[in-house]
Amino acid sequence: MAELPDRVIGNARTSDFGWELLTDLTDIGDRMAGSAGERRGAERVVEAFEAVGLSNAGIEEFDIPGWWRGDASLALSGPVTRHHEGSHEVIGLPGTPAGTVTAPLVDVGDGTPAAFEAAGDRLEGAVVMASSRTPEGHGRWIHRMEKYVGAVEAGAVGFIFRNHVEGSLPATGEIGYHERPGPIPAVGVSSEVGARLARLAERDDANGSDDTDDPLTVTVDVDCRNEPTTSVNAVADVGPDTAEAIWVTAHVDAHDVSDGANDNGAGSALVAEVGRLLSQVEADLERRVHLVTFGAEEIGLWGAYHAAETTPHEEIACVLNLDGACSSRDLRVGTNGFEALGELFESVTADLDAPLSTGEGISPHGDQWAFVQEGIPAVMASTTSDSSGRGWGHTHADTLDKLDPRDLREVAVLIAEATYRLASSDVSIPRRSREETRDMIDEGYVRELKTGGRWPY
Repeated sequence: MAELPDRVIGNARTSDFGWELLTDLTDIGDRMAGSAGERRGAERVVEAFEAVGLSNAGIEEFDIPGWWRGDASLALSGPVTRHHEGSHEVIGLPGTPAGTVTAPLVDVGDGTPAAFEAAGDRLEGAVVMASSRTPEGHGRWIHRMEKYVGAVEAGAVGFIFRNHVEGSLPATGEIGYHERPGPIPAVGVSSEVGARLARLAERDDANGSDDTDDPLTVTVDVDCRNEPTTSVNAVADVGPDTAEAIWVTAHVDAHDVSDGANDNGAGSALVAEVGRLLSQVEADLERRVHLVTFGAEEIGLWGAYHAAETTPHEEIACVLNLDGACSSRDLRVGTNGFEALGELFESVTADLDAPLSTGEGISPHGDQWAFVQEGIPAVMASTTSDSSGRGWGHTHADTLDKLDPRDLREVAVLIAEATYRLASSDVSIPRRSREETRDMIDEGYVRELKTGGRWPY
């Protein structure tokens, strides 16, 4: 049985409030960190907070290292000559430096540590290509940044990120993080362009590229600007004015090539919808619920870091972060090793007869990481689908038509129920020390965080 009253759950399953907010966010278009669109998105979230009577609704501003896209191209020479310059084929990755490099191409497949090791000295002075896919059975997701770091550490002069999803156009994503710009130029290419490159690289390897008069080389050319700017968080509260609060968060920014429907307009809409639902039972709450849609998540979690650094940690009971949570109604929760929060979601989904999958490993990807690194209990809630990896995320195709309002409503019920159970009781979620968290992080993530300037220990 749910603990939320039937009237609240019934309202959640019939309301268009969250879907209308999501629609408005996607219609803004470009919500890149530091852009006018990102600010308009945050302002629209504040309007939603105010419309349902939440308290302390407003905007918080902070500084970030901005990035502005220019043109990008990829040229092949050798046994095959081609020139790719359309955004449906090749785009620069945020945080890349501007520049042009020409070098042999080495394909490391899915970019696993084993693949980089097998490539060995061939990566020195090469342009390295890695797929966006993480192979089944690897045990954890391999993030784009880790593959970029692997290329950099191996002495590559350029990086190509190949989308593994057919027909989904180039995948974008940050590679500079807190050390912008990154050390080598980086572009994303479509699955189709990547397949051609992989085929040609394989043929070159089979023929012995060092022995041929016409080896395959690629030229990566990127134009962009890396300059300081500002970003914004949208905030509000519901419940009593207690010092300690349950945080429900998402990020409102999206990559400039995308409408950011599932990543993460849906998360922002869910935060506002959870606030709306809890406002109907505000008298039941014993602790404040703090609602935040962060800015600048996609380029290094800047909004979450700003909030974590400016809020006394004892005032944050726990964080429920929502990211990519509308691809289905099948909830997935990454617990980051906080068993009590995992057990909470297990009880919620069991009581509401809803599916749940969980992951226990620590992930430094997602706004929850800014809190997890400090030992503050935090999870990331998303949804699972048949797509591998991000699916349509980080591409032109992350649009509203891929989503279903019924999924948004069902996920809102689950998150609101979990938040209600936390906020209507004085249950304490055990914390960890920073040292305990540090010792739980996978070595691949350690390398990535250090290279990206985000290693906090």
